[in-house]
Amino acid sequence: MQVAKWNDWCPGCGNFGILNAEQQAISELGIDLKKVVLVSGIGCSGKLPHFVRIPVSGVHTLHGRALPFAIGIKLANPELEVIVNAGDGDQLGIGVGHFVSAGRRNVDITVIVHDNGVYGLTKGQASPTLKKGVKTKSLPKPNINDDINPLTVALASGYTFVARGYAYDVKHLKELIKEAIKHKGLALIDVLQPCPTYNDINTKEWYDKRIYKLDWDPVVRNEEDKKKKFLQAMEKALEWGDRIPIGIFYKEERDTFEERISSASPSYKILPPAKVKIEKEGKPTTIIDEILKEKEV
Repeated sequence: MQVAKWNDWCPGCGNFGILNAEQQAISELGIDLKKVVLVSGIGCSGKLPHFVRIPVSGVHTLHGRALPFAIGIKLANPELEVIVNAGDGDQLGIGVGHFVSAGRRNVDITVIVHDNGVYGLTKGQASPTLKKGVKTKSLPKPNINDDINPLTVALASGYTFVARGYAYDVKHLKELIKEAIKHKGLALIDVLQPCPTYNDINTKEWYDKRIYKLDWDPVVRNEEDKKKKFLQAMEKALEWGDRIPIGIFYKEERDTFEERISSASPSYKILPPAKVKIEKEGKPTTIIDEILKEKEV
């Protein structure tokens, strides 16, 4: 039995809701837990793999690099169910290049962004998702930068499943995570989460007055449908202020990167990199001398 570390998140942190929703989603889906890998970056959200109380694998990686780590894991062994947990500063700041590029490939993984508008682990500086003009208690002056909208960036980048959840609605978030995991392709869930320590603007009370659930059909069923669903998702993703929608904004089935690799190399499905034997009886199977000779020639 896996023993989780003592949880040191601040009381009331939205990460608790995300952790609970994620654990419930994985358990209810009945996935082989030996094939589940949780990948995280740096920040408060990065500690999530340490606090999980179900026996899955966890990888705590580098700042802004959770996504390429996760893609590498998935491509090495496509049988694994890979879930990324990264903060808004981690994923949309230093990691935004990876976030955008991943959309071109459509690797079959789930990306959960813990979105609280601040860098909570380093005392509440403004993150890329904090709105311009907002002054949280740790900022000496109002934020002077425009914000990044995770949903519109994901849609424009090619993510095939785009959703938004709310950390304090665990039941709804759990269902979103289940749908994202079941989706064949690159899935994003941007989770709005209050930071009770540093963000005194976007509080639970503030969100509770504004959040509502989408009641529409986000699924693309044909090429004619694609533009319509894409534009309606973009329009709804920009809605912010008195009303803030949560739910699935866009869902499209498209060939995954793993399928494209299989088309180019049929042996990939049979023998992916993680299953290739690189040694026999303690000796490497690759003959380095032969490779070096070829290089000299």
